[in-house]
Amino acid sequence: MLPRDPAILFSMLNMKLRDQYPSLDALCDDLDESKDALLAHMSQAGYAYDRELNAFVRL
Repeated sequence: MLPRDPAILFSMLNMKLRDQYPSLDALCDDLDESKDALLAHMSQAGYAYDRELNAFVRL
């Protein structure tokens, strides 16, 4: 289960994307998380996924 706090989630997602997963799709599939829900949650907190960087960035 992923943390709900946006700052902690931001850090954790970027660490996992950097170290373990080639894409957000792979991360969501492996962790059985909804990509759309995760993107919406992060967007509300001021973050967006950058496919080229394979990381979340501040808006």
